Amino acid sequence: MMNILDKIVADKHEEVALKKSLIPISQLEHSVLFNRNTNSLADALRNSNTGIIAEHKRRSPSKAVINQKVSIYDVAQGYQAAGVCGMSVLTDGKYFGGSLDDLVLARSSSTMPLLRKEFIIDEYQIVEAKAHGADAILLIAAILTKDEIKALSELAKSLALDVLLEVHNQEELEKSIMPSLDMLGVNNRNLKTFEVSTAISKELSTLIPNNFVKVSESGISSIEAIKDLKSYGYKGFLIGENFMKTENPGASAVEFIKQLK
Repeated sequence: MMNILDKIVADKHEEVALKKSLIPISQLEHSVLFNRNTNSLADALRNSNTGIIAEHKRRSPSKAVINQKVSIYDVAQGYQAAGVCGMSVLTDGKYFGGSLDDLVLARSSSTMPLLRKEFIIDEYQIVEAKAHGADAILLIAAILTKDEIKALSELAKSLALDVLLEVHNQEELEKSIMPSLDMLGVNNRNLKTFEVSTAISKELSTLIPNNFVKVSESGISSIEAIKDLKSYGYKGFLIGENFMKTENPGASAVEFIKQLK
């Protein structure tokens, strides 16, 4: 049986092939944003005492609608005003209701580091991220081979983009550790069952070398969870639904960060 990740990846291969046939890489490289100086998300996390990466997410396969009402422009401004370290922008359309326009609009309304949250399977998408104002990209170990992770992360670094690599288990972590990554993220959501537990972040924390910024992703909704994970060496915390499910995600982030401090 195909799990949701397999479906998303199959669709992504088709989508990227179509885009490549219409918009050549050379066109992306001529984008106004392509030559902008990037702002390191990894550095922002290293120098922060809160470590929040706030996400913009309208919907997801596990929770149909999260928030279709707020404008990304307002959300980005709100997150930046809250003092988050960076913002994660979901650009997948079919499953998450996002787009590259979201990335551009977030960029137009903020200076903080932006992470393109996407199912990256092709170098084209990395050039695309840079051309639309991203500062960092996400690579997902579950859908990439070791060689693909190496090629994609090295390309990202050559474009001055930070790389956040996401793992779900020890096996994925072990195949992924390489110098071209900046941040290693542990996803607390089991992609097969959708269950969420920070136990996996704790379990893998000792296996992540300290020269990478450790990031914990998914299912983090409390101040206690963050304080707990900090003791395991985590410097970054990706928070999406907790802010997005409220009427004013920016204001929710302000409140959360105030309590965290």
